[in-house]
Amino acid sequence: MIQKNLYIIRHGETDFNKNGFLQGSSINSSLNDNGRKQAELFFRAYADIPFDKIYTSALKRSLQSVQAFAEKGISVEQYAEFNEINWGKMEGDKLNPLSWIKLRSLAKKWADGYTSESIAGGESPDDVAKRQKPVIELILSRKEEHTVLICMHGRALRILICQLLKLPLDQMDQFKHNNLGLYVLTNNENQNQFIITKNNSTSHL
Repeated sequence: MIQKNLYIIRHGETDFNKNGFLQGSSINSSLNDNGRKQAELFFRAYADIPFDKIYTSALKRSLQSVQAFAEKGISVEQYAEFNEINWGKMEGDKLNPLSWIKLRSLAKKWADGYTSESIAGGESPDDVAKRQKPVIELILSRKEEHTVLICMHGRALRILICQLLKLPLDQMDQFKHNNLGLYVLTNNENQNQFIITKNNSTSHL
């Protein structure tokens, strides 16, 4: 495997996050004032990292979170395959006690290994992993890109990390995420395995 340092962040805060709405792949929201501040603080902390490439989802909130790096001239590629999971008929709903019960029940099924389960009309973790896989393979195949910044979404980020660490998806909820929280995954070029060296770090915020 080519040596890689993967800096993986969740996008900054949006009004959907702030106000407790379920925000999936069909919600193309922008960062709010706090989200833009988070992006600025992340940029200040990591502006000197020599990123070879930036990868984001196709949703505005992820691209806006790394815009300052792009303005430095770092190339950005957007992939819908890195979009958030689609929450089906609950997409965009205001979370309330009943919807939290439904989400916790679904999360319990996932943790029990039933990662093909989904909300009606939405995606399962298996679906998201399948669509992510070709882009993961593309990133890992690019020998010239040693240090990469990836910006995406909470549930999709958990799924991505499981794939990179070669863990079953029923382990994904161990990977917590905050808006503009940072994971760093590094591999030894002689070993076909990543390790986490930063775990949802928010020290820059």
